Amino acid sequence: MPRRRIGFWYRFAAVLCKPPLVVLIKRDWRGMEHIPAEGGFITAVNHNSHVDPFAYAHFQYNTGRVPRFLAKSGLFKKGFVGAAMRGTGQIPVYRETTDALSAFRAAIDAVERGECVAFYPEGTLTRDPDLWPMTGKTGAARVALQTKCPVIPVAQWGANELLPPYAKKPHLFPRKTHRVLAGPPVDLSAFYDQEMTPEVLKEATEVIMAAITRQLEEIRGEKAPDVPYDPRRERIEQRRRTTAQNSRAQGEQAEQEEGQGT
Repeated sequence: MPRRRIGFWYRFAAVLCKPPLVVLIKRDWRGMEHIPAEGGFITAVNHNSHVDPFAYAHFQYNTGRVPRFLAKSGLFKKGFVGAAMRGTGQIPVYRETTDALSAFRAAIDAVERGECVAFYPEGTLTRDPDLWPMTGKTGAARVALQTKCPVIPVAQWGANELLPPYAKKPHLFPRKTHRVLAGPPVDLSAFYDQEMTPEVLKEATEVIMAAITRQLEEIRGEKAPDVPYDPRRERIEQRRRTTAQNSRAQGEQAEQEEGQGT
């Protein structure tokens, strides 16, 4: 299936966004040869800065295959931003509503039309203390197994040095370098003939996240942790620690009251 034309809105967004990106960050981009020239596909990308969607979109735009991001539905509603989001073909995500699955249906439709859909499988900025990829959500795997399209793992690093996660002020100097490494398609063929159970989706997601992590290890020249950071596990652990601390505090208070009573 042929690629979709870039279109007016994407070109207009590029005119607005590319000049400041060129000024603010240098580029070390590799792996463009792995981006399919034709047909629908998914890119699965790590997320470590509020700036990196723009920096990554710049990389992807320069390949000639523009990405369709999944974005919060509120961005589509009003004004220029809403018009740009709709005009560039981004995909609204309606969280915690009856329309929550519509984003996945739209992503599948986009892939089947021959487009690129970009997923941040972590679902949010990484919370790993050293900014390695966390465990992923299963949306990218679900679309990939449904469509059997190529999944290109992409690692990026450097936008986080310009604007660290959850920071409010950028670090402009010295000028940072945005490094991107796109890898060959992830082999998910072992899952194609299996029922799409939560376990299968979880395992396929782990394969995708492992590929992204390997790409990031190459960029950073470091070894990632053996076990990826899991926000859900961390929340459970934090509740356990809080409960234990509260129990100790109550026990100490009871001992003090007992001692005062005697």
